[in-house]
Amino acid sequence: MRYWLIKSEPDEASIDHLVHAPKKILPWTGVRNYQARNFMRDQMQIGDGQIGDGVLFYHSSCAEPGIAGIAKVCSTAYPDPT
Repeated sequence: MRYWLIKSEPDEASIDHLVHAPKKILPWTGVRNYQARNFMRDQMQIGDGQIGDGVLFYHSSCAEPGIAGIAKVCSTAYPDPT
């Protein structure tokens, strides 16, 4: 299993948002970095159990930056509506 470091500012999308989201699924939008977008589009894989990729959910631009939780990739890539 691979893990990807995904960062977000807690005001925009936090681990708490994920916990309280319907079905505990949070869309990842607003990615403007081309390399990050390409990784998400071409290399991240979904799956169940031990198959598929994990996510280290990193909070940035906050009082205590760091990994706030662990999640998993649950969707294939799709066009960003933003």
